[in-house]
Amino acid sequence: MLNRLLPPSARSSEAFTDDPDEACYPGEEHLVAKAAPGRRRETLTARRCAREALSALGHAPAAIPRGPRREPVWPAGVTGSITHCTGFRAAAVAHTTDIAGLGIDAEPHAPLPPRVLGAVATPADQDLLAGLATSHPDVCWDRLLFSAKESIYKAWFPVTGRWLGFEDASLDIDPEAGTFTGRILIEAPLKEMPGRFLVDGGLIVTAVCL
Repeated sequence: MLNRLLPPSARSSEAFTDDPDEACYPGEEHLVAKAAPGRRRETLTARRCAREALSALGHAPAAIPRGPRREPVWPAGVTGSITHCTGFRAAAVAHTTDIAGLGIDAEPHAPLPPRVLGAVATPADQDLLAGLATSHPDVCWDRLLFSAKESIYKAWFPVTGRWLGFEDASLDIDPEAGTFTGRILIEAPLKEMPGRFLVDGGLIVTAVCL
């Protein structure tokens, strides 16, 4: 699925199931030490996807620790992103000489809980969602907006080193082209962040490449 969203310079790997007997990769034990069994399997599979993507980029297998914002810490010269949700785990990476920041996110194709929507959508976002719900009612646009903002943040943080709240970006979405643009509402070197999305197989998948 990610191959449909990412440029040729990026490498990705994805999985739709877990290996219940998969062992934790050495050096990543702390990532799942307190995780429930289901969360542990998701994390192990997603980290395996990350190593597969890195291998396709020419890097040897290695542990992938977490940084201070729970972001994956990649080898020098690499940017990337990891995502996992029910029924899907994936990772994507690229050399920073090709892509400065890369973010991916996957979500189930289902409406957001009402309280979540109020926390992630700006007033302009809510107007956008109302219009899309009328013109294209077959898509859960609120969930897609959430996913797009997750991808925006994942691409934003490695480039800026700064936090970006849900309220700090507002979206434009082109449902026909399968694209979106995040308009950054705070003072920052990046004012717009373009992305792509797809809705397929009960999933919403978004990607941002800077």
